[in-house]
Amino acid sequence: MKLGKKLIAVTTVLTMAVGMVGCSKDAGSGASGDTIKIGANFEMTGSVAAFGQSQLNGIKLAVKEINDKGGVLEKKLEIIEQDNASKPEESTRVAGKLISDDVVVLMGATTSTNTLAAVNVANDKKVPMVTASATNPDVTFDSKKNKLNEYVFRACFIDPFQGQVMANFASQKLSAKTAVIYTDNASDYSKGLQKFFKETFAKNGGKILAEESYQTKDTDFKAVLTRIKQLNPDVVYVPGYYEEVGKILKQARELGIDKPFMGGDGWDAPQLLDIAGKDALNNTFISNHYSPQDPDAKVKSFVDAFKKEYGTEPDAMAVLGYDAAYMIADAIKRAGAADKEKIKDALAATKDFTGVTGKIALDKNHDPVKAAVVLEYKDGKQVYKDKIQP
Repeated sequence: MKLGKKLIAVTTVLTMAVGMVGCSKDAGSGASGDTIKIGANFEMTGSVAAFGQSQLNGIKLAVKEINDKGGVLEKKLEIIEQDNASKPEESTRVAGKLISDDVVVLMGATTSTNTLAAVNVANDKKVPMVTASATNPDVTFDSKKNKLNEYVFRACFIDPFQGQVMANFASQKLSAKTAVIYTDNASDYSKGLQKFFKETFAKNGGKILAEESYQTKDTDFKAVLTRIKQLNPDVVYVPGYYEEVGKILKQARELGIDKPFMGGDGWDAPQLLDIAGKDALNNTFISNHYSPQDPDAKVKSFVDAFKKEYGTEPDAMAVLGYDAAYMIADAIKRAGAADKEKIKDALAATKDFTGVTGKIALDKNHDPVKAAVVLEYKDGKQVYKDKIQP
């Protein structure tokens, strides 16, 4: 009897140990029970909160659709949200916190500066990270170290392409011969676009009359705008974010500057119209990732679903978040397990993923090769102008 009891006890302990090992392995893979955890590192408050909130809405819509169809690998996706407050130091902290919560993939941030702040954390901890909207080339390939960021991927085109698109549009479509560039000197995104617009515009035979700068959170731009007015350029390129851009446009028009203003996807937030006003936005152009006016059936389906869910038309941040979530789900499915290394390898092998913003094939630097659109603001609304292939 005593021997039998001992055998039963040993068997029970071994069974519990095996169960604990199984649970530990599952938790370490980012899968817990019936869910697969995805960490969301986003600007939910702060200077670009509109971007973070919009992108999260796109991600949540995608996850809802995926889970309603049965999830991935017979598990539901679970989004773990953390606010980086639109600050790079918080983005670094949040990335570490999410990894400690055992997420299988990191998503975010929206801006290049906040994303770059989390890159080393993802690489060091060997957790794949996907940004839907950070366009600075150094996000995926560290130019200073001449080294690929092995665990970092993106779902958007990069600054060289975006800068080239707008420089070519200025030269070819607006017949611009001269330009002034007005840059946010605190933004990696803004400085990247400045560089590539300048290079391409010069190659086209254009002349940069001046390069002016401002800082995030500045509110009075009239002194610089007065200098720009005196230079009388054919176009003014402002590769910044909506909060400052809206004030720049409003003050420029008040000073009587009626020249075309141009920018990038950082303009694309509903708040831009509120800050600048529809009249100030007339005769302005931006590069972007998609247009809700695109007749493509996949675009229409997404726009309809987003409107039904949130009661508003989706901007670029929303669609990029939506595409990135589906891209991650596709990679997890191809990986065959909620395993960080396998998901990293599957993401790197992405070649034929079709999203709302187009077909995505990641190149050797983990950057998508995909088209951009040019939009014009007319009476406060974006109007589709052109689609530029890479």
